[in-house]
Amino acid sequence: MIDLDQLDDLARRLSALVPPGLRGESAQELRTELQQNFRAVLQAGLTRLDLVTREEFEVQRAVLLRTREKLEQLERTVAALEADAPPAPRH
Repeated sequence: MIDLDQLDDLARRLSALVPPGLRGESAQELRTELQQNFRAVLQAGLTRLDLVTREEFEVQRAVLLRTREKLEQLERTVAALEADAPPAPRH
């Protein structure tokens, strides 16, 4: 999910960068309109990126960690079994 507060803050900062000479009617009206447009464009762009939430990322990270631990345990088990096994006959 997109953090709308951060998106609003970024849109506000972008609208503040507009040079004074480009201000038409009322400076505040133009700034508000630009903020809304910046916010809409940013939100549309971020939505297309197909990002995952921090929670989804952390869940997958935990799954990967558990999988890695299981793999390491299996590698140790296989190594121990190979060490205990009689040597294979050579032909």
